Amino acid sequence: MSEQSCGTDLMAGLEQRDPEKYARIRAAADAVPNGRGLLWRIEREGVKVSWLFGTMHLSDGRILDIPRPVADAFETAETLAIETTGILEPAEVMKAVAGNPDLTMLPPGKTLDDYLSEGERAELRDWLKEKGVPYQTVIRMRPWLILSMAGEASCETGRRIRGEKVLDVVLAERARESGKRVVGLETISEQFEALNSFPLETQVRVLLSTAALDESTDDMMETLVGLYLRGETGMFTEALLQLVPHDPQDLEDFTRFENRIVRMRNHVMAERAQEHLERGGAFIAVGALHLPGEEGVVELLRQAGWRVKPASE
Repeated sequence: MSEQSCGTDLMAGLEQRDPEKYARIRAAADAVPNGRGLLWRIEREGVKVSWLFGTMHLSDGRILDIPRPVADAFETAETLAIETTGILEPAEVMKAVAGNPDLTMLPPGKTLDDYLSEGERAELRDWLKEKGVPYQTVIRMRPWLILSMAGEASCETGRRIRGEKVLDVVLAERARESGKRVVGLETISEQFEALNSFPLETQVRVLLSTAALDESTDDMMETLVGLYLRGETGMFTEALLQLVPHDPQDLEDFTRFENRIVRMRNHVMAERAQEHLERGGAFIAVGALHLPGEEGVVELLRQAGWRVKPASE
């Protein structure tokens, strides 16, 4: 196991252990448009070349070890566009949390206890304690916010506590140091709105499901990291669906999540990237899950008239 990892890559060796399952995952991934590659070249006549790069919002050293082609493309850019610049200033995040109580806090007079059975309350309390999050400190927060605080893999929590920075922040800091413009494609409040767009009952259910799957979280994250390092963006979804047990309600919740948190935001980010692409010399860095698919950022930029192809071609 890598020094950086805290789980097992469930895809590693799957082709030998369970060739039928591997074949299903491989076939599903192959059917996803633009499902391979993290770095894409964006061109249009008369405009300086720009780039699209898929990130992972992690501080894992393997993720931060930026490949030479990506580093070279980054150096040529004049503008870095990330999902939101709000992540660069922790105080701004806290300000957004405090300034959007309708998005981050439960309705007045309500607490988590009102949405949980006695057994669920005990399970959630124990899980949060293991994550170092006292139940009483989050009892009035909306479940999506609690999940963002406690739902990460254990090794990522440790790195965050030590002050290590995720890839998007590292890129932004390097960009500022070299005099590049750093812009965001969304605001923190818009991201909060997307995460809070699900009914409270759904948010509670997802929080409880995550707590129940806690032992699998590290393996799920290590599997995603492995796929990311191999550039297999089109395999993310199918691998997790095939390798981690899900009940029908979990699958329904996941479909809603994918539509709201991924597809709908893809359109927003692709549209807002246009002004930076028109200027030329942009390096667009967004989560790798936003790249593939018929409504992925790669395809949406093509529909907007840009030539987008893998940097390796």
